[in-house]
Amino acid sequence: MTGNGHNTQEELASYAMRGLPEEESASIRTHLQSCPPCRAELAEVCGDLALLGIAVPLQPLPEGARERFLQRIAAAPAVQSQETLAQVTPITVKTARRGPGFWVPWAVAAAMAITCIALGLQNRALNDELQDESKLVSNLAAKASQAQQVLEVLTAPNAQRVTLTQGKVPAEPTARATYLPERGGLILLATNLKPLPEDKTYELWVIPANGKAPVPAGLFRPDASGTATLVLPPLPAGVPAKAFGVTIEKASGSDSPTAPLVLSGATTGS
Repeated sequence: MTGNGHNTQEELASYAMRGLPEEESASIRTHLQSCPPCRAELAEVCGDLALLGIAVPLQPLPEGARERFLQRIAAAPAVQSQETLAQVTPITVKTARRGPGFWVPWAVAAAMAITCIALGLQNRALNDELQDESKLVSNLAAKASQAQQVLEVLTAPNAQRVTLTQGKVPAEPTARATYLPERGGLILLATNLKPLPEDKTYELWVIPANGKAPVPAGLFRPDASGTATLVLPPLPAGVPAKAFGVTIEKASGSDSPTAPLVLSGATTGS
């Protein structure tokens, strides 16, 4: 109690948060029934605590809390009738304001809660942005690496450039191969190819200069315009080529040529 017989701000705050022993709570309830200024002060305390509750993250209730709360309500004294409550003095009653130091801990707690939420959201956003940028960098690096390999094969001075034709007669189907033996890099561009059934495919062969068996260099099928490309198929490095050939094989390809060459061409100097 203060010197003028009213409850202190600390007492009302503890009472609102149900943090007082039952004897003290009963004394304050009795006083509130006959003291409009203290009721108005309690209303402001409850309003401030409600605003503070909005800023604090919700936590799940402990197990059994709901049952204990209902039991406590059942054991509490009956509330006043509506006629008695109607006599409450309007909230415009002038009361002494709380000192600034009383609410400092509550303000600090609210500020810390808001800061933690903001930092958590910002950290999540930064992590998502970093993952997106990492994926973009990886994709660009992979594309740049392949582009660099294509450029090296196409521009290498010692790359072998061969035009494949249909036999000795200049026919419409044509393929041009660019091959870099020491790297095993090969790029093929074919045009005016004839369409094939679904169970057939074109297969490119590297015919080694040392007389060994032809090396399969990849499968390809032409598009609607008869154009096809084969870029950097998996080939062993260090296999000098005497010639290149193209056969028509089954859709899954073959380990050795099983059909006549439909396109062929020798390397320069062979």
